[in-house]
Amino acid sequence: MFLLHPLIALLSLAALSAASKCSLKINGQIPGAQAPFTASLPSEPTQTASTGTGALPSPTAFDYSRTKVRGVNLGGWLVLEPWITPSIFEATGNDNIVDEFTLGQLMNPNAAQKLLQSHWESWITEDDFIAIKAAGLNHVRIPIGYWSIPLPSSATNTSTSTAPYITGAWPYLLRALNWARKHSIHVIIDIHGAPGSQNGYDNSGQRTGNPVWALNPSNVTRTIDTIRWLTQNIGGMVDVIELLNEGAGFRGPDWSNAIRQYFLDGYNTVRAVESASSSTYSDNRTLGVMIGDAFMGLQSWDGFLTFPQGNNALMDIHTYQIFSDLELGRSISDHISYECSSVLPNVLSYAQSNIWTVLGEWSAALTDCARWLNGRGVGARWDNTWTPTGGFYHGSCSGWTGSWNGSDGGPGFSEQYKQQLRQYWEVQIEAAENVQGWIYWTWKAENADEWSYQKGLEGGWIPHDPTERKYPHMCG
Repeated sequence: MFLLHPLIALLSLAALSAASKCSLKINGQIPGAQAPFTASLPSEPTQTASTGTGALPSPTAFDYSRTKVRGVNLGGWLVLEPWITPSIFEATGNDNIVDEFTLGQLMNPNAAQKLLQSHWESWITEDDFIAIKAAGLNHVRIPIGYWSIPLPSSATNTSTSTAPYITGAWPYLLRALNWARKHSIHVIIDIHGAPGSQNGYDNSGQRTGNPVWALNPSNVTRTIDTIRWLTQNIGGMVDVIELLNEGAGFRGPDWSNAIRQYFLDGYNTVRAVESASSSTYSDNRTLGVMIGDAFMGLQSWDGFLTFPQGNNALMDIHTYQIFSDLELGRSISDHISYECSSVLPNVLSYAQSNIWTVLGEWSAALTDCARWLNGRGVGARWDNTWTPTGGFYHGSCSGWTGSWNGSDGGPGFSEQYKQQLRQYWEVQIEAAENVQGWIYWTWKAENADEWSYQKGLEGGWIPHDPTERKYPHMCG
């Protein structure tokens, strides 16, 4: 079992003390990293341990070799994305604020802190964990940025500066880990934003045409040190640590080589912390370590971290079919055919001879119409309001995004469209459950219901029992 670092409690207090003076209340029912909240205002979560060994593991270790992963991503919460919560970006009153980096850079710090504090407090609550469990799901994947992890200077020889990012999300992560434990939901913690940006996308924290994570060795070293600190301090509260989300391996050999070495070093770092621990998990489980294909294709990772080099290693593959005109030109039948003839055999072939494989991001969305999905101020390929490769008009976005029931003033989703969403959801589940399982992107979004698992349950195109099928065996 991993020992809890006493510095976490101090940093948690410091992170929120300026914004809140609520009294501290310890909940003794859940040992480990404590984050009980008893009011709508944020308290200062702290950490205690019922024994000298620190945080306890999840009540039951998850058997990735036999039990299917069925989960959702808590997207847009601890790492902002403009399309998930456009209201946050509209509230800034500044069109140049396009990501969390520019929010910290261009907004008044106190106002930015207040805005984010309110978001962290309200976007994901215990009610969400209750609903996730009720929907038959067993995992959440929680994206977090490096700037929200309070890495102390004693844990790294690199910089610990987080400027211009606004810090303070860490206590909310601790609170979520306790909710997950309370409701028997397993957790994948995901480094979604790395120093210098690992891909240049707004979901890395910084939208830029010049990401530099892999080009600056100190960025990579800092990320390794962050993984070590996470493992030491919350390793007993999570099931899997994902080393990096969507590294830009397509940017050339400097990037692909750096990512490959980082994955090796990150894996070894986690295992070294486990070996150095003075005690073991009560159920003798080993912390899972997840890597991604880094847009390089699964074949690029053949033989990587396989046994005996790797143990309890997982591959995260993201399978969207909407980010090119070629993909958008597919009918629902074409989407289903592609899933069955390409995605399924690809992941199955890889998983059978390599490591556990999880479809860690995918969606029922059939277009890129969600407002700001391609970035704040950027249009969509679907209706040709954004033409990065020349452009092609596939149709109007009306009826393809927004509120499913028309509560936003739009037409809502037709019965035919909801049927297509259900078919597409089911065929992707079929592919994913031929390997280790799936984690849907995302649990909720303000006004893009085709992406929201929560709204899919409400609108009926996602069943409350994830094993229920209207269209079984679409892949034969």
